[in-house]
Amino acid sequence: MRGFLVRQDRKFIANTKREDDRADFFVLNPRPLAGPPPFVLGAGDVSMIGQAIVAVKGWHTERFSPGVLANAPEIFDFVEPAAFQQAVQFFGKEPVLRVLVAPALPRNRAERESSVALIRGRGVDAVISFETILADLIERVEKNRNYQKSDVLQTIRVLKAHNFLKSSQLELFAGAKTRRPAKRKAAEKKPVAESAPPAAQ
Repeated sequence: MRGFLVRQDRKFIANTKREDDRADFFVLNPRPLAGPPPFVLGAGDVSMIGQAIVAVKGWHTERFSPGVLANAPEIFDFVEPAAFQQAVQFFGKEPVLRVLVAPALPRNRAERESSVALIRGRGVDAVISFETILADLIERVEKNRNYQKSDVLQTIRVLKAHNFLKSSQLELFAGAKTRRPAKRKAAEKKPVAESAPPAAQ
């Protein structure tokens, strides 16, 4: 949806084999936007990436706090020299960014900054959260369009068509609407003695 050419490095891992920690995707953007992308990527920032190796860590029950990162060094195996050189050979040229897709970064500012510093220090060039990716997909999928070539997009489309998913803008306006009845209800509860006489009104 963002115009990338994507190659999946592996289709599946057999149960009898040990999973290695190579990159999950090689991505190439034929028309990248100018300027270096920020370290913590927003949805629109990915368009600044020209080519990258991407590792997806789908630990949806945890945030990438400093403690989690310190106790799981295998997260960064995809940036090791051997894995990175394989990617460079695939693309045939540099620069190649190393992008980590993480469940979520800590909400606490100090922990977030510490996690970002730790991830950057291990050789990762950019990080993006699942929350950012999913929110962007939900926002961009059109419920009246058929996405028969993508099971993920088609599922999101069906959920949106049946009002199980709504864009952030719709939720914002929905929240505003829910507050109005409360104001009217409060006005209705005012004692009659406080109201102005009909002539004054």
